Amino acid sequence: MALLELERVSKRYGDFYANREISFSVDAGRLFGILGPNGAGKTTLLRIITRILLPDEGIILLDGKPLSQDHQRSIGYVPEERGLYKNLTVLDNLRYFGQLKGLSSADATRRAYWWLERMDAKGWEKKKVRELSKGMSQKVQFIASALHEPPLLVLDEPFSGLDPLNVEVFLAVIRELQSKGTTVLLSTHVMEQVEQLCDDIVLINRGHIVVSGNLRQIKAQYGVRTLELEFTGDGRFLEQLEGVTIKELRNGFASIELDGGIEHAQQIIAIALQHTTLRRAECIEPSLREIFIETVRRTQSEVMTS
Repeated sequence: MALLELERVSKRYGDFYANREISFSVDAGRLFGILGPNGAGKTTLLRIITRILLPDEGIILLDGKPLSQDHQRSIGYVPEERGLYKNLTVLDNLRYFGQLKGLSSADATRRAYWWLERMDAKGWEKKKVRELSKGMSQKVQFIASALHEPPLLVLDEPFSGLDPLNVEVFLAVIRELQSKGTTVLLSTHVMEQVEQLCDDIVLINRGHIVVSGNLRQIKAQYGVRTLELEFTGDGRFLEQLEGVTIKELRNGFASIELDGGIEHAQQIIAIALQHTTLRRAECIEPSLREIFIETVRRTQSEVMTS
């Protein structure tokens, strides 16, 4: 069942459309990625979903009802630009934001201590936000968004400023929240993290959706693009094959670009078996990064030639 539904949502500034006829739905308990290059309209869309901005056209439903001010307690939001009060302590910030979302002071305090320990931030409660690093502030901002246990959590570049260890903490926490039924909307430039986390995605370019759907199915639509071979012996015979583009060739390993999908791969494997002993042959789908770059370049080219 869809928790969030957008139908033909548009936002314009004068003659410029930041979002134009955006339609998609997010099922409850799913982790949904919103992707796009800089200036594509992602942050504008997230601000509309969180009611910081109102759309000029279109309908947004949350749990089957038109999105309204009454839904504020059902949404948690981590903005790309941090929104903490720098002269207040971490605990005062968390208590304040918890109370804004309907928690009592005592309940907000109790949950704040629990979350600080869960996020490896125990002992920060008396620090003022201005004393925190960017990564530390990011943790506090995340806790503030999740403190009231909203059914919908909206994350705009949540990994910004985090070192690899803290990225892993965030990834684990996001997975935990999803496993407990939280629906997560994620916007990030880090394609690898989208591939690790997201069930479904939309890719936005110039305010329009250009790709949408289940991530696994989208990758399958683009077909097999690469053949990787691990072998013993000399792989230079591959350089003599017609119609073969070698992406990488080194001792015992070759990465080959496929023009004809699985059938092309099978032909290359059959030839390779005549020249060497194969230890591994694997057909690789394009990464989300490759799909992202190809789609954005294609849509930009279409705009320029139209």
